[in-house]
Amino acid sequence: MIFKYGIDKLTLEKVLDIANGKIKGELTTEAKDKVNASRKKVEVLANSNKPVYGVNTGFGPLCDVQISYDETNKLQENLLITHAVGVGKPIDKNLSKIMMICKVHALSQGYSGIRLKVLERIIFFIEHDLLPVVPEQGSVGASGDLAPLAHLFLPLIGEGEFWVKHKIIDAKKVLSDYNLKPIKLKAKEGLALINGTQFILAHTIIGLKKMEYLLDLADVAGAMSIEGYQGSSSPFRDELHKLRPFKGTIEVAERMFMLLYKSQNVDAHEDCERVQDPYSMRCIPQVHGASRNAFFHLRKLAQIEMNSVTDNPIILSESEAISGGNFHGQPLAMALDYCSIAASELGNISDRRCFLLLEGKFGLPRLLTTGGGLNSGFMIPQYTTAALVSENKSLCFPASADSIPTALGQEDHVSMGSISGRRFNEILGNLEKILAIELMYAAQALEFRRPNTFSDIIEENFKIIREKVPKLENDRLLKDDINAMINLVVNRTFILK
Repeated sequence: MIFKYGIDKLTLEKVLDIANGKIKGELTTEAKDKVNASRKKVEVLANSNKPVYGVNTGFGPLCDVQISYDETNKLQENLLITHAVGVGKPIDKNLSKIMMICKVHALSQGYSGIRLKVLERIIFFIEHDLLPVVPEQGSVGASGDLAPLAHLFLPLIGEGEFWVKHKIIDAKKVLSDYNLKPIKLKAKEGLALINGTQFILAHTIIGLKKMEYLLDLADVAGAMSIEGYQGSSSPFRDELHKLRPFKGTIEVAERMFMLLYKSQNVDAHEDCERVQDPYSMRCIPQVHGASRNAFFHLRKLAQIEMNSVTDNPIILSESEAISGGNFHGQPLAMALDYCSIAASELGNISDRRCFLLLEGKFGLPRLLTTGGGLNSGFMIPQYTTAALVSENKSLCFPASADSIPTALGQEDHVSMGSISGRRFNEILGNLEKILAIELMYAAQALEFRRPNTFSDIIEENFKIIREKVPKLENDRLLKDDINAMINLVVNRTFILK
């Protein structure tokens, strides 16, 4: 399959398929014509006496300093070198790849003035898994992700480093191994490379794909906990949710009904004396559904962003270049912070269900063990979920609520969206662990509802758990069990529908 950079529309799935080699991204004649036409406009602007930001002027607070045509090339190289000031651990290699894919697509639309040979070199890096080393910290998310993007594209000019398998290797050596010479950047190219939101966007794409799975898994965990608790399925009835038809709520209610469909265990206590279940069981459609609504919103915004031109200035003609703010990360930053809260809440309510399963009510033994006293059973893993939930709450402070002026005040309002993106993924990583522990608890609770049977999908997931984690009879080291559960979640082993 082929994706046409600058022509086709990217989606979450297509970005990831290009990154995984399932789809080949290429520049068609149509895209090349647009890129070349845009480049000609830049050449005219660079040769004119009219000051054009970033083409023949300095950057940021130095935008009032005009640069001669002879110095424009050096200016672009200096731009990459001076902005590569990121610190901290390197981001995941796959994030670097996604950043390059999104950047190529944005630059291929014909408004950035970059040369074809630069784009072709980036595509070569993508196709040969030559992934630049990019530090995780240093972007304030306006003027784009300047520091991360500078590190990402240093190897174009023979600077910086690449990942080669699991080793970090100097870019000069890697280029030499592939018989590639460093590229000499020309007018506007350095600015086109480092202005943009691709660091924020890459974290958004990875996070959305993970959250999409975890939203479904949270429903599965909730349904298994309800079965273990012998809760009611009536709060998921269609008649109720038609009266308050939020999209996410309706989807979750339908899923919960499906997950509990034809459960002998649910039917067995249909006429019990309990009037209602606690909120963490009964309100799953409302809580999980609200998190889904946040996911839908961020996914819609990411779809727009990955098909947008986010560098600066935008080249419109041989006489006009607009210096605007398409690089500002606020549109994604605010929604990322919202989605971070949504992901955190999935963990919060999951921990509450873990707690309910330990209380020893409605036929379950306290701490999910029949040998309580000598055995602590599943008492302590809930401490872990509580700790992770608290950590996620502390990560929910909205980074986009902050702004610190940079560039001597020229860039006086920034989005901090890079921090929003990193925190979003950190929260999702903690959520994976929380749901893993709830699933372990729920499987243990199901043991005490036999010989009742459950829906086919819950029986299948119960089997998946028991292949890795046996029923707890007497106390044992639970670290291995928890790690096995986390691996099942991370590797997306569970059946969701």
